[in-house]
Amino acid sequence: MAEISTGDGHDDAPPPGAGLAQQLIINAQYVKDLSFENPRAPQSLTQQAGPPAVEINVDVKAQNLAPDTFEVVLTINASAKVEAGPLFLVELVYGAVVTARNLPPAMVQPVVLVETPRLMFPFARSIIADATRDGGFPPLMINPIDFAELVRREGAAPDDTASPSQAG
Repeated sequence: MAEISTGDGHDDAPPPGAGLAQQLIINAQYVKDLSFENPRAPQSLTQQAGPPAVEINVDVKAQNLAPDTFEVVLTINASAKVEAGPLFLVELVYGAVVTARNLPPAMVQPVVLVETPRLMFPFARSIIADATRDGGFPPLMINPIDFAELVRREGAAPDDTASPSQAG
């Protein structure tokens, strides 16, 4: 037996569960603070005898702004040193305001502290690379970061302001 339907083919009722789709919305991304120091310029810009020692530290913090809205702050500190002293120091504090809707409580921490910084990282990496290049050095291209591992190392609680960090 065939089913007969009439009308324009559009169902007025939303499908079951349509209003409960899980969403991560990046509302804004912004530089909160950017600092570049070249303390030994112009001597630091001459050819160095060997490669510099580069140290990179990463920190992620999140705070609740509203029931489903969070500010996520990714802080990256990088420094390069040679025997004669520091070549450069760069610090970037990069923020995002995100909305995480219809997530089970167990998913809030991974979405806010892992997925959000993963999405922010390419932009922060570009800012660091541009700052070091504009400071007279080759662009510092930071390797991708495993934010899930940072959270695992810190053992942060889902409802707390979390702060995983990494030294590289």
